[in-house]
Amino acid sequence: MADFSSFIEAIASPSLKRVAAHWNDARQGQRMPAWSALRPSAIARELPIVWAYKYDSEKDEFVGRLAGERIVETFGKSFRGLRLSDAQPPEAFSWVFDRLKRVVTEPALYGYAGCVFKQLHRYGSGERIMLPLSTDGLVSDGVMGATEYQLERRGRISLVRPVKEAERWLSLAASSTG
Repeated sequence: MADFSSFIEAIASPSLKRVAAHWNDARQGQRMPAWSALRPSAIARELPIVWAYKYDSEKDEFVGRLAGERIVETFGKSFRGLRLSDAQPPEAFSWVFDRLKRVVTEPALYGYAGCVFKQLHRYGSGERIMLPLSTDGLVSDGVMGATEYQLERRGRISLVRPVKEAERWLSLAASSTG
């Protein structure tokens, strides 16, 4: 993907397009927006599917900042204040951590469409995006994401590892505004 417009065009979900567009608007000429630059009112309809983590580079860990209502309902708990290892199912932790870490350290935008959840023997298809956040606009210190999916809630849900070929990455490392 060459630029932000290509990244957003590849997103199928109108809700995720709105989240990504708001993230882009909040950048205000920076590589990444600060958490404080985001306006919840601008994505009010999408907030139930939005989630966020702070990244502590000294401890190399993510701590939950936000989990929308639909995300909380799906996992049966809020991520707010939880370390990633406590927020995510053990079987998903390593690959979730790897993707979040690439988003913050490169920094990069992430998009994926396909199977996102598994519940018993049923799979939930959908789409997920991850976008870096930065207090100073230069060094990433968080991730804002959104996940939209179709799956009835009945019992324990597990995250499903993305199929590598279906992942989309846009590096912000080489540009100032993407």
